Amino acid sequence: MPNILLTRIDNRLIHGQVATQWNGTLGSNLILVANDKVAGDKVRQGLMDMAAPNGVATRYFSLQKTIDIIHKASANQKIFMIVETPEDVLTLVEGGVPIKKLNIGNMHMSEGKRQVATSVAVDDKDVTAFKKLQELGVELEIRRVPTTPIEDTAKLFN
Repeated sequence: MPNILLTRIDNRLIHGQVATQWNGTLGSNLILVANDKVAGDKVRQGLMDMAAPNGVATRYFSLQKTIDIIHKASANQKIFMIVETPEDVLTLVEGGVPIKKLNIGNMHMSEGKRQVATSVAVDDKDVTAFKKLQELGVELEIRRVPTTPIEDTAKLFN
């Protein structure tokens, strides 16, 4: 069983907040970005590598590659997984990735979305994915950084 410490939705993927605050709290030694676009974009990977903490490995896998190889992870890999959307998380969970807890961090406002929490904006597709994830037993948590209070996940469904 892979040692996934936390899975986080953050549409910026790896950036300073993730690198310093979240990774510092979790103590992961591997940040896994599961994202189809970034998996093939060496420039974005390089930029994110610069933001990653020293001594922490980074991997950039497509959703399907994550599904295919996550169970081969060594038990001493402490994995912090970052994804871009709730739909991506649903794809991973339905593909057999053992995600038990989902931190909902940055989902920025864009056309067709409504602001529901401090740093979370959703559309109907997002809400549907969150409902399915809950039905599949994934615990949802809205929290921007580890030092801020957890926000009420009922906000996602309003």
